[in-house]
Amino acid sequence: MGLSGVMFVLYNLRADTHSAGLGGSATATTGVCILANELAGNPFCHTQLVSMASSMEHDLGVSITGTQEQANVIFGGIVDYIWFPWGIPGQRDTGYGTSIRTELLSPEYYTECEQRMAIFHSGKMRASTDVNTVWANAMSTLSGYTLHAKKPEIAYAFREGIRLRQWDRITEAINDYRKIRTSLCPDYMTGAQEILSHCKALECTSFPLGAGGGGGVFVFGALPESLATIREDLEEAYREIPIKIRSTGHELIHLPLR
Repeated sequence: MGLSGVMFVLYNLRADTHSAGLGGSATATTGVCILANELAGNPFCHTQLVSMASSMEHDLGVSITGTQEQANVIFGGIVDYIWFPWGIPGQRDTGYGTSIRTELLSPEYYTECEQRMAIFHSGKMRASTDVNTVWANAMSTLSGYTLHAKKPEIAYAFREGIRLRQWDRITEAINDYRKIRTSLCPDYMTGAQEILSHCKALECTSFPLGAGGGGGVFVFGALPESLATIREDLEEAYREIPIKIRSTGHELIHLPLR
């Protein structure tokens, strides 16, 4: 074809958890942008990299949800996220990739948070765009819009639960969000019902990750000992995906090249 340039080859280190709803496509596109930027001498800032990676993923037809996943790959941490798709008014050098991120938990509390979280793969894989379409179409109906309108209050309760380390508050917010999401998209819980049943028995909670199209299921327990019991119950039937919270979104190894 007469093309020249650099080809990036990506490998999934956990191939059996493909389509887990864990932001793999966002990580791949953002990773390519980070590497290309490094090799070119870093002409682009972080905001521009987020913008390019999100636009790339959108062009591939696998994302319609903005830039939060790409921003997390760039910046990392436990933060909230406010997106400014048209930039911040009155501020230069802002645009599609611009966001405001406020730290909710500092790294000293990461272990305390990790002790209450787990991710299991349900084995059910489905294109996330299918669920995204149903989710988005609900906005055009009165009942769907009414349910969507409840999400900001739930998101704020979830945020404050994290910031204040009020773990029971997080459990309530997840339960409320899952009910809304399931009402808007009945297939949302496909493949994840059994995990939820185990959680309810121990006053824990769960919900499918990503758009609900992948196989990843997030499990949260306000009491670490309850989560430990759930792990024992699920370890034979489901694969657990290890969690490690990073204060930085990515790590470059063997770069820069000199």
